[in-house]
Amino acid sequence: MDWKTNKRIKVLFGIIWLGVFPLQGQQADTLLNRYINIGLQNNLALQQKNADYKKSLKALDEARSWFFPALSFNARYSLAEGGRTIEFPVGDMLNPVYNTLNYLTNTHLFPNIENQTFNFLRPHEHETKVELVQPLFNPDILYNYKIRKELTGYWEANRNAYRRALISDIKKAYYTYLKMVRIDELVKSTRTLLEANVRLNEKLFRNQKITIDVVYRSRSELSRFEQNAAEAGKNLQAAKAYFNFLLNRPLNRDIIVPDTLSVVAVIPDREQDKQLALRKREEINQLDYGLRSADYQIKLQKNDRLPVVFAAVDYGFQGEKYIFDKTHDFTLASFVLRWDLFQGMQKKAKISESRIEKDKLEARKTELKQQICLQVDNAWNGLIAAQKAMKAADEEEKAANKAFRVMSKKYEQGMANYLEFLDSRTNMTEAKLRKIIARYDYLIIYAEYERVTATYLTK
Repeated sequence: MDWKTNKRIKVLFGIIWLGVFPLQGQQADTLLNRYINIGLQNNLALQQKNADYKKSLKALDEARSWFFPALSFNARYSLAEGGRTIEFPVGDMLNPVYNTLNYLTNTHLFPNIENQTFNFLRPHEHETKVELVQPLFNPDILYNYKIRKELTGYWEANRNAYRRALISDIKKAYYTYLKMVRIDELVKSTRTLLEANVRLNEKLFRNQKITIDVVYRSRSELSRFEQNAAEAGKNLQAAKAYFNFLLNRPLNRDIIVPDTLSVVAVIPDREQDKQLALRKREEINQLDYGLRSADYQIKLQKNDRLPVVFAAVDYGFQGEKYIFDKTHDFTLASFVLRWDLFQGMQKKAKISESRIEKDKLEARKTELKQQICLQVDNAWNGLIAAQKAMKAADEEEKAANKAFRVMSKKYEQGMANYLEFLDSRTNMTEAKLRKIIARYDYLIIYAEYERVTATYLTK
C-alpha cells in the first residue's frame, strides 16, 4: 500500500477521534445552569404553578381581612301605601275632660275630637346611614384563616415540587441532546471514512490490487450506514425540540454545545440520601400542609357549636325628606349573639367527613414515604450500574483504539485483508458509540438521582 493510502487512513482516524472528543472550551455546567435559569423563567407549566401559589396568597389576604371591622354605607328611600295601621284613642281619652271643662265654664270652648288612625308605614321615608360591624367572637374566622394559611403552604410546595422536576427534566433533556450531538458527530466522521474507503477500494480495483467484491462490500457498508445516519438525525432533532419546549422557546432554536464535559463518577451514601429525601421532598411537605389543614377543619366543625358574637354601630339620618341635621340623625349600637342550637346531624356528619379525609392523607403520606424510599433505591442501583457501564465502555474503547491502530499498520503493509480492517474499524466505532451512550446515560441517571433525593438545591 502506497504512502498516500497510509496518510489517508491516519487522517481519517484523527477525524473520528476529534469528532468524539473535541477540544476544551466552554464548560457544560455553566451552560446548563444558564439554561436552567431560562427554563425556570419561561416554562409555561411552572408559570401556571406560580399563578396557583399567588392565588392562594390572595385567598390568605382575604381570610385575614375577616378579622377587621367592616364599614358600609347604606341608603334607602321608600314609598308606601296601605299596610298595618295604629289606632290612637285620643278622643276617648280627652273628650270626657273636654265635656267637664265645657260644663264648668258653661261654654263650648273645648269641642270633642275624633280618635286618630296612623299608617304604620309612612308614605315617604328615607334612611341613610353608615354601619360598622366588628366580629368579637367567631371561631369560623380564626380556623378559616389557619386553613387558608396551610393551603398557601400546600400550593407553594406544589410549585416547588414541579420546579425540582423541571430542573431534572431540563438536565436530562440537555444531556440527551448532547448525546445525540456526539453520536451525530461520530456518524458524520464515520461517513467520511466509509466514503474514503469506497474511493480507495475503487482505485485499488482499477490497479488490480483487490477484487470487485471488496468494492461491493464497501458500497454496501455505506448504503447501510445512510439508514443509521437518517435515524440519528431524526433523534437529534427530536432531542432539540423537546429541550426547547421545556424552555418555552422556538422548537428549532439552536442549543449551545460545550467543548468539554467532565464526568466524575461518585458513589453516594444511599441511606443518608434516603433520609434527606424524606425530610426535603416537597411532596412530603404538601401532605404535611394538608394534614394540618385537615386538623383545623375538624376543629372548625367542632367549634361550630359555639355562638357567634359581633358588635354593630349605625349612624345616619331618617325622615320623610332628605334633611341632614341634628333633629333627624340617629345612632344605634348593638351587640348581636347568634347561636345555632340544633341543625339535625349535620355537624356530626361534617366532623366525620373531615376525620375520614385526614385518615386518607395519613395513609397517603405513609405510601409516599415508601415510594420515595423505592425511588431512591432504584435510582441508586441505576447509578451504580451506569458507573460500571461507563467504566467498561472506557476500557472497551481504549482496547478498540489500540486494536485499530495495530490493524491499520497491518493493512498498510498488506498483512491484513480489507475485511479484517473493516471489522476492526467497525469495532472501534461501536466502542466509541457505547462510550458516548454510557457517559451521557450516567449523567441522565444522576440527574434523576438528584431529583428523587432532593440533593440539588432549587433556590
